[in-house]
Amino acid sequence: MRRRPGLSARLKLTISYAGVIVLSGALLLAVVWVFLLRYVPDGVIKPGPGFFRDRGPAPPFIPNRTDLWRAFAPRAAQALALLLLFGLLGGWLLAGRMLAPLTRIADAARLAANGSLDHRIRLQGPGDEFRELADVFDTMLERLESHITEQQRFAANASHELRTPLAISQALLDVARNDPAQDRDELIERLQTVNTRAIDLIEALLLLSRSDRRSFTREPVDLSLVAEEAAETLLPLAEKRQITLEVTGERARTVGSAELILRIVMNLVQNAIVHNLPVGGTVTVHTAAENDVSVLRVENTGQPLPWELIPTLIEPFQRGTRRIRTDEHAGVGLGLAIVHSIVRAHDGTLDLTPRPAGGLLVTIRLPATRQDPSPTAAHHPVRAPSPAV
Repeated sequence: MRRRPGLSARLKLTISYAGVIVLSGALLLAVVWVFLLRYVPDGVIKPGPGFFRDRGPAPPFIPNRTDLWRAFAPRAAQALALLLLFGLLGGWLLAGRMLAPLTRIADAARLAANGSLDHRIRLQGPGDEFRELADVFDTMLERLESHITEQQRFAANASHELRTPLAISQALLDVARNDPAQDRDELIERLQTVNTRAIDLIEALLLLSRSDRRSFTREPVDLSLVAEEAAETLLPLAEKRQITLEVTGERARTVGSAELILRIVMNLVQNAIVHNLPVGGTVTVHTAAENDVSVLRVENTGQPLPWELIPTLIEPFQRGTRRIRTDEHAGVGLGLAIVHSIVRAHDGTLDLTPRPAGGLLVTIRLPATRQDPSPTAAHHPVRAPSPAV
């Protein structure tokens, strides 16, 4: 934005410093005049009889108020001129030294406006206001760079994931066009499968974007009831895979979107069922109220996971080594990324811990609300029958 040319901050500070110094000098001179010179009489001063009897002969001349003022005024004007010159010079140097950190911050902001986000101020010196401003600006640049890098990587991964079903659909259509004998029912079924996967991916992307914007209505939510609802919904999948599914714990209330929190539990329980042992695995969902947080824990058996793999599981489109599946529950690689985004939008935390015997323990902590004073009713655990031996 173009603005009218005006005085710089350094020049304004210089004029202010010089003005303060000159005003201080003028006040001192005024004090001298008011409290000293005004008591000196004007006119011809003659000593009284016997005034110098014990002190020698009388002086030939005794200055009066006018004489003192004539001698004092030019020197006072010279002193004020020197104070003005000193104030301007010293104020210019002092203002430049004081505004040097602000110049570095402005240069960093200019580089950031031109697209360079890797520059940091790293201002040294005492912890004053400029140092605090520079540190806050560095933190903002760091988060902005991380966010833009994440968004760019996410856009590239999303484009790649969306291109895959479209390319498959195009290949299937080309084959059907070049081969009239192609089974039409099989083609339609395969196209429907690919189209369903593309729709699931788009819905997951929209849900991820919605949770990042925090555009949802907050209401009281009981994690124990949500866990039971998710377990009942996914119970047929657990029975099909011969997985024992159990929900335990107590009421754990929080405030947020019931739909999004249900999606959290659904994603976690479905991942725990799908990424489990081939036969005889277990999934345990536990809720608890601890101090000022409501806790949800989802624990499952499975293959051992290395620690270095854990941080990558919450990144979009990262399914992790030994966790990529190609069956009907392969997903789109956004399950834990959506969970992490929703938890963050609810001001909670997400912890992933590999179990020593294999599998994963996922712990979610959300801000708790006041519990009912009445005794908590016991919840009946939802179980999938253990596989017959």
